[in-house]
Amino acid sequence: MKVFESFLSQQMEAFISYRKDLGYHVKDTRMQLLILDRYICRQPNPTDVWRPAFYLKLRKDLKLEPTSTNCFLYVARCFFQYLVRTGQCRDNPVQDVPPLHLRAFIPYVFSPEQIDELLNSVCNQIRRNRRFFLKDLGEYLVILLLARCGLRISEPLRLKMQHYRTDEKTIYIEKTKFKKDRLIPIPKTVADDIDNYLAARAALAQDCENPYLFTGFKQKALYDQRIRTVFHKAVKRIGIDSPRRIIGNTTFGNPTPHSLRHSFAVNTLKAAIARGQPAQNVLPTLAAYMGHVEYRHTIKYLKVADAESGVRLLNFAGSQREEP
Repeated sequence: MKVFESFLSQQMEAFISYRKDLGYHVKDTRMQLLILDRYICRQPNPTDVWRPAFYLKLRKDLKLEPTSTNCFLYVARCFFQYLVRTGQCRDNPVQDVPPLHLRAFIPYVFSPEQIDELLNSVCNQIRRNRRFFLKDLGEYLVILLLARCGLRISEPLRLKMQHYRTDEKTIYIEKTKFKKDRLIPIPKTVADDIDNYLAARAALAQDCENPYLFTGFKQKALYDQRIRTVFHKAVKRIGIDSPRRIIGNTTFGNPTPHSLRHSFAVNTLKAAIARGQPAQNVLPTLAAYMGHVEYRHTIKYLKVADAESGVRLLNFAGSQREEP
């Protein structure tokens, strides 16, 4: 865990302890305060930290997406308000620093055909030797669950052996983003692939004591970064590694593992509507499956109806920008 190094290090640790005692998860808070801590250390006059102008300059220097910058400002504002309440400073220097205007975000959405192509590409890269076969196969299954079940990347990586119920063809997901547990059915083809993986794991007698469903090396789970690496290599192989683009006040996302979750929501909704089901009847069920507290969160995934309309909107925005 990285430690704070600025002259406010003790106050930052105290603030994090305070938030933790209140029941908040403090991982993101620490990450945001580390940005402030490192920025203070780079300044010729660290005492400028008590002046609002310091944060106007910091906001400009961050070079982050507006949403990320505003998250930082929120945490910094809470931190200095804590110092005001505890009598360690008189005024909150971040109090009147305005947030950045948010840009609309259009996520990258894979078509069903692109998802099939992506999965085939990952599958074809599985190494057929004893040392790497199970690990590579596990990585493929993690990406398969992202694509076919709309999971967040952390969810399949945390699955333990007991969380997969082979008789029911379900997986149990504990303490997800909204601190909810959920039991979801998975497609039969996905369950068959997991069953085959478990059979291979038993036959090879590798990592028998590893509690995780998808095993890495040395009794550990697979790594988040490794999954991202495998994903991006596959995206490049199939020729859809378009960069993130900012046109006007709109950001068009690039393909990421989380794009598979967006795509699952969009493609599931489209398929249901094609079968004649009203969208308002589908969204609550889809929200529960994806682990949202309210189905209004699911609607946010559906800003683009499908992959083709997203491409058309990007092309239109680009052409309008290029006009003299």
